[in-house]
Amino acid sequence: MRPDTPAENVDHTAEAARLERTAGLYPEDAEALLLQAAAHLELSGDRPAATTLYDRLLSSADGLENPYLVRALKASNLWEYGHEAEARAIITGIRVAAPRDPAPWVIVAESLEAHDELEAAHETFSEGARLLLTDVAEPPYSTHPLLFGRHRVRRMLGVAHDDWDVLADTLSSSPVPLDELHDPKRVWSLGSDNPAELEAEISRLRAELGTYREALSRPFPVAVLHWPESELRELVGAYPTLAEEYPSHEAHLATIEASLRELAASGTPNLGIVTGTVPSYEAFAASEATSPSDTDLLPQYATTLAARGRAVEWPPQRGAECWCGSGRGYEGCHGA
Repeated sequence: MRPDTPAENVDHTAEAARLERTAGLYPEDAEALLLQAAAHLELSGDRPAATTLYDRLLSSADGLENPYLVRALKASNLWEYGHEAEARAIITGIRVAAPRDPAPWVIVAESLEAHDELEAAHETFSEGARLLLTDVAEPPYSTHPLLFGRHRVRRMLGVAHDDWDVLADTLSSSPVPLDELHDPKRVWSLGSDNPAELEAEISRLRAELGTYREALSRPFPVAVLHWPESELRELVGAYPTLAEEYPSHEAHLATIEASLRELAASGTPNLGIVTGTVPSYEAFAASEATSPSDTDLLPQYATTLAARGRAVEWPPQRGAECWCGSGRGYEGCHGA
């Protein structure tokens, strides 16, 4: 059940409890499952319980894959039920830490925006954009909300357009220009007696809903499966028929990069890479009652890992290590 499901269609408290139980059964997926549980608790109105879950994640001895995302969600939740000072302190800490993931930037900036801190929201959106998009030819899919949010806040502030605002409008898939969608005077038209104004506003709302649904339809990346060298050696040794699919590790890595570039060139957004392990793959094959030698199982396994939050964004952010695990920067490795 998705956290955005309307309250009348789901018992959010029960769904949160179910996700917590599932997290206990699958500790490797606990972070993603507990974040969903916290979202359901927020929607149920039990914000203190959601904060307890965020604290539980942040105190995890195993560490987190996305600690700044959890902190950002905690800050946003705290502010909603009166803990403004603590929320502001967390937001300041996130901005100082400058995470390379766009999601925390978007969450804290939108939290500031929701509480009429437009100047601070604009600064936060802009800081994230400068960090992640400077000298980047094509903004990754995950950074689009940064540009859209920045455009929206600048429109409300009445600031003149800059290059990033133009880029945001170019990236938007909505049939209505962002200038119209983010027009601060739009709310007045909802009280208008002019049928033409009301009809225009209904068209804009439909466009926004279409964009929102499009984003929800891609909750996880289109992911390509990557095997580290030792795992691939073990895989092919156990299932020799897969040698035709994976003639060598070098060829495997080259195929991954080529496939992703081809997908990007075709206009497919939100791309990623998932890393497989032999025990995990064998368990997945058993759950599907299929032999691990079946090559048709490989893309299904990749999709399942992506749905479980295991995908790493491709291409990596500027200055990040290459996805292949070489330890070198992406620009000097497979991104060359």
